[in-house]
Amino acid sequence: MSVDLVTDQQREEFAASLHGELILPTDAEYDDARAIWNGMIDKHPALIARCRGVADVVSAITFARENDLLVAIRGGGHNVAGTALCDDGLVIDLSEMRSVRVDPDRRTAWVQAGATWADVDRETQLFGLAAPGGVVSETGVAGLTLGGGLGHLRRKYGLSCDNLRAVELVTADGEFVTASADTNPDLFWALRGGGGNFGVVTGFEFDLHPVGPEVASCLVFYDAKDPAGILEAYREYTERAPEEVSTVAFAGVLPDEELFPDAVDVPKIGIIGCYAGPAEAGVEALAPLREFGEPLADFSDVVSYADFQQVLDEDYPDGMRYYWKSLYLDGLSDSAIERIASWADAAPSPLSTVDIWHLGGAITDIDVSESAFAGRHAPFLLGIEANWEDPDTDDENVAWVRDFIDDMQEFSDGSVYLNFPGFFEEGDEMMETTFGSAYERLVRVKDEYDPTNLFRVNQNIKPSM
Repeated sequence: MSVDLVTDQQREEFAASLHGELILPTDAEYDDARAIWNGMIDKHPALIARCRGVADVVSAITFARENDLLVAIRGGGHNVAGTALCDDGLVIDLSEMRSVRVDPDRRTAWVQAGATWADVDRETQLFGLAAPGGVVSETGVAGLTLGGGLGHLRRKYGLSCDNLRAVELVTADGEFVTASADTNPDLFWALRGGGGNFGVVTGFEFDLHPVGPEVASCLVFYDAKDPAGILEAYREYTERAPEEVSTVAFAGVLPDEELFPDAVDVPKIGIIGCYAGPAEAGVEALAPLREFGEPLADFSDVVSYADFQQVLDEDYPDGMRYYWKSLYLDGLSDSAIERIASWADAAPSPLSTVDIWHLGGAITDIDVSESAFAGRHAPFLLGIEANWEDPDTDDENVAWVRDFIDDMQEFSDGSVYLNFPGFFEEGDEMMETTFGSAYERLVRVKDEYDPTNLFRVNQNIKPSM
């Protein structure tokens, strides 16, 4: 049944079934409710169901299935591909489901699917504990975790999905199920890196680790007049870095007058990271990153872990335009570095960055067969972030990212990080390439839990039926 054939009575009955709010295009709060972080995404759902609990999620899925509506799932609304929204269909909005409950004795946290990593950090740091999250605190827990979850603790404690004990979700049939290593293990395997293909996740249980309250951090910027030299020094550092150190090197203009009063328009290379261990040892371990030359600015310090998690928040404001893609690199050769430096210099927007994530460490401790996550083999991830403000320059910024990715394929097996995918509509060939032989297993799980592909506004795994 099309959206136009959903009657007023059906909508009223659906609204009455919800403990939360049903928002329609005629409602005053509609535009605010459909606004998400990426300003490129401008979609107009027919219905937005703001859920307050699992029962609301069950009602929303049932209504969508019975009325043949397109479904999008919104957690934190921070997915760069815009999967939190759809045109004409139903948005199942979990953003009010943000509870975090910590068990400090078991070192676990139960987290609802609408929470952000700032919500998690606030509760876990009270006990000197942390769950490995992302590098921007406003990112939603659900999307990041289901796509893998690369963050500041990755080389010591692994990915967000590596620290899952259990997941609760509602299937396309409206059934509430739990997935863990012992219960529905195939579903648990798929949820750890396979994205939002298998149901609406309502909660996660994470293992926690002793982190903070203070950590040694690195945030240093260099003039990019010799980008290859700095990146080669960074490569050499990563070859001997302890697993407690997780860093990202990034290149861009970064035109901030407050931070760089004498070098606003100068191309820069920055390095950000922290040490997941005693702060004193971390200061020593991070020190070589601050000695690649004379820094333009050096904000490295011992800081609270919660504050460090928020360092990048202001660089990614709501409503700016974003288009990001990624590629796992098989190394950081001289040729790859030269190519990266050339493309970074060609970015149309001074707000864009080219990011090199150092991987390895605990990420490789889990066998590739134990979860669906596809990037364990790679020593580095290349993230290409087009960030800009003027809608008239959309085409050139998107083209820069796509051309850059195409030019880097020789340094990769073609697999990508699911949380930096471009637009979700680009995903068919990308998904099969990324997951390789595991893709068939993902399809079997999809066939069991969502055989009609109700959940397809994502980097989609198509059922076989």
